[in-house]
Amino acid sequence: MSLKQTISDDMKAAMRAKEADRLGTIRMLLAAMKQKEVDERVELDDAMIVAIVDKLIKQRKDAAQQYDAAGRADLADKEKAEIVVLEGYLPKRLTAEEISDAVKAIVVELGAAGPGDMGKVMGVVKQRLAGQADMGLVSAAVKAALAG
Repeated sequence: MSLKQTISDDMKAAMRAKEADRLGTIRMLLAAMKQKEVDERVELDDAMIVAIVDKLIKQRKDAAQQYDAAGRADLADKEKAEIVVLEGYLPKRLTAEEISDAVKAIVVELGAAGPGDMGKVMGVVKQRLAGQADMGLVSAAVKAALAG
């Protein structure tokens, strides 16, 4: 079953179970997916959906951080709850060690030598690890691999 169908089925289940918060988060995800389809006139595949979920999670993390800084724990908790729902649609995440190993292999494969090759390495890494890794950790691993 495709990820799109899974999300749709989860929305129906949340409606039946009267889980308002979960339902709201899933509807927000479906709206973002529909927007992407309409804007770009494409049919979303699982990789594209994972990219949308990643983007939404990043937005929620940033918002939660801002709310925490402003002393609005209630709103921060709501954002964190949405993150938990969205993370359910991501594939298994790689550990920091697995990310580092993958980055080192790509650096060797491309023959990258120093910080000037970071863009070239990041382009390949983003394609191969899309949805499997936090891009913040990936960026740090690329910097470390190119520095030494």
